[in-house]
Amino acid sequence: MAEAWFEELAELVAIPSVSADPAHSDDVGRAAEWLAEFVRGAGGSAEVVPTETQPLILGDLPASNGSGGQSLGPVPTVLVYGHVDVQPPDPLELWESDPFTLEERDGWLYGRGVADDKGQLYLLVKAAAELAAAGELPVNVRVACDAEEETGGHQIVDFLAADERGADAAVIFDSGMTTRGMPEFSVATRGLAYYHLVLRTGTRDLHSGLFGGAALNALHALNGLLDKVLARDGVLPEPLRAGIAPPTDEEVAGWGELVPGKELLREAGARQAYDRAAEEFYLRTTAEPALEVNGIAGGSPVLQKTVLPVSAEANLSIRLAPGQDVDAIGAALEQLLREAAPEGAELELTRLSSSAPGLVPPDSAPVQLGLDAFEKTFGRRPLLVRSGGTLPIVPALVEKGIPTIITGFALPESNIHSPNERLLAEYVPLGLETARELFRSLAGLGG
Repeated sequence: MAEAWFEELAELVAIPSVSADPAHSDDVGRAAEWLAEFVRGAGGSAEVVPTETQPLILGDLPASNGSGGQSLGPVPTVLVYGHVDVQPPDPLELWESDPFTLEERDGWLYGRGVADDKGQLYLLVKAAAELAAAGELPVNVRVACDAEEETGGHQIVDFLAADERGADAAVIFDSGMTTRGMPEFSVATRGLAYYHLVLRTGTRDLHSGLFGGAALNALHALNGLLDKVLARDGVLPEPLRAGIAPPTDEEVAGWGELVPGKELLREAGARQAYDRAAEEFYLRTTAEPALEVNGIAGGSPVLQKTVLPVSAEANLSIRLAPGQDVDAIGAALEQLLREAAPEGAELELTRLSSSAPGLVPPDSAPVQLGLDAFEKTFGRRPLLVRSGGTLPIVPALVEKGIPTIITGFALPESNIHSPNERLLAEYVPLGLETARELFRSLAGLGG
């Protein structure tokens, strides 16, 4: 791989910055310092700021005046966000190459974080650095990145709330496109509330021959309780649907240009949850709330053990649709669960993390300028769609009145959060060209 960017990106990917694993705390710090040093090397200032959880990376790369010096007049400020932490690479045996060694095979770049989000963040900061080196950076670039997006991402939210400087626009490369060559801008993100639930029905496990059929079984009770909050034909109970902001006609029309849900489910090796799930794929995954049970524990699913479990636990999460309120939906969920608990059972429910959904005004000047920039490099105007994922920074930016462009270069087959994560190699030079054009376009916002 002869491209000049490969070695730099390989350095960043090589750092195993797994924020969910305390054993990699130092590595998370190294990844943060790598980004700060990159901004400094481009002629800007940057620092790694410790927090109660993981560090923030804050920096500024000032606009050029066209001759290699600093800009003398007022110019727009563009906030660049991304995250340097990554998901755990497990299971390692399913990787075809070392997860922390950037490798090119058959037109793809492989490595943990190459798509989510180290590789995509790199496109933005590298493009800004190239423009600055040429004395052609037309905007002030404010770097505000974190190292905990994969485990909550609330330090950057707190920082933005306290930061009085603001920005004229924000740019986030941390998503993708469902069809190769057809870029997308996310105009909404779903929220997330994650819970741990413990259900107790007695003081100790019981002999199933002596007590089975008469005593409460915690696993039975847990399954019945969860059944009360799960969707029917894709639709959650009404209390969990309050506040949904319906998609616009333009968004719904855009779904028709995306990869059909049936194909996405097939490529993922998934089975549809109900008869119309494939047909309603984008409605259910981007514009509606969805509750999922992420794990259940209790009794012994491995050993032959004839006991009646009196303790069971589960992790469950609910993705909130744009327009919904985290606290209101959380309260409704807790009420439904408590009402469903059988008499005599003790329910303990703990919210582990949460983030609000975000709605981005699609007619804002930065979004429209961004659409123009992408059209120049891709040859087609991006679709305006909703994202099914959660980015805690998006509602924070909306709250601050900072119009935001949310886009990216990952594809459905990029294996994000899975073994063999990958990014199409040709999208690196194209992404750099697009990011440069984006910075040039956003100069049109004025100071």
